[in-house]
Amino acid sequence: MRAIEIVQPGGPEVLQICERPMPVLKAGEVLIKVHAAGVNRPDVFQRTGNYPVPPGASDLPGLEVSGEIVDGDLSGSGLRKGDMVCALVQGGGYAEYCTAPLEQCLPVPKGLDAVEAASLPETFFTVWSNVFDRGALAEGEVFLVQGGTSGIGVTAIQLVSAMGHRVFATAGSDEKCRACESLGAERGINYKTEDFSELLKAATNGRGVDVILDMVGGEYINREIRCLADDGRIVLIALLGGSKAQVDLGHVLRRRLTITGSTLRPRPVAFKAAIGKKLLQHAWPMLESGRIKPVIYKTFPLEQASAAHALMESSTHVGKIMLKVQ
Repeated sequence: MRAIEIVQPGGPEVLQICERPMPVLKAGEVLIKVHAAGVNRPDVFQRTGNYPVPPGASDLPGLEVSGEIVDGDLSGSGLRKGDMVCALVQGGGYAEYCTAPLEQCLPVPKGLDAVEAASLPETFFTVWSNVFDRGALAEGEVFLVQGGTSGIGVTAIQLVSAMGHRVFATAGSDEKCRACESLGAERGINYKTEDFSELLKAATNGRGVDVILDMVGGEYINREIRCLADDGRIVLIALLGGSKAQVDLGHVLRRRLTITGSTLRPRPVAFKAAIGKKLLQHAWPMLESGRIKPVIYKTFPLEQASAAHALMESSTHVGKIMLKVQ
């Protein structure tokens, strides 16, 4: 099969087309003929040598795919060979064929094409796990997502606002802020020209927000603490702004704050399967009704994976960057 491999750590140019043996099925897995794959920030980290591949996972990049099931034990799943699914995988998505745990395969929502379906798993699994499970966002609470026009951001804005919450988002330009608002954010905040901490305190009459989904870390933590409500939660999913911060822990004690975080890729299949069931129950009906929609910025042929990575690193996109397998 054709695939995209990382020939050595480096820039987008180290992504090169190659020939690889077909992946070998393990117990509990299915073989998918890939129609499309999502490009995500962890793929970039892996390409630069900053995101180790979990033991036993493919060294090929790609954490989400859509395509046709062509092999595997499907007993008891309700799926059949030939069915179109989208799947969360540990790696190997940038290829013509990919294996996936059966329990991490979800049916393609009605009305969505292969590219749209492939854009769902990584961001929807991540947002649900970190906002609703780990962050425990509850009825009536207020939510902030940093990086509102990223793949994670556009999913978080739509999903959380559709669940009935006030949503705020930061972005790097006024144009991107308006894009956040068009997706359901009450206010997009330009982090280059505005103080999100002060604005959020004002917007909530001094109370603050309850849950912050943060992919920045670093010095942002202290600004986030300032705009958290009592009993508020910061959930870290990436550290684009650095892994270190000096924090006044007195705020944590006095106001009962929680600073937590997670990575999804190394978690066991059972953990991810439980998230998938919640997505089928809550998010898939909203996708099928059109209440929330995939946001696709640009699609590249598989062979142009390097151009897709260059676009992601430019941070000019709003939504998902995708690869289509011809």
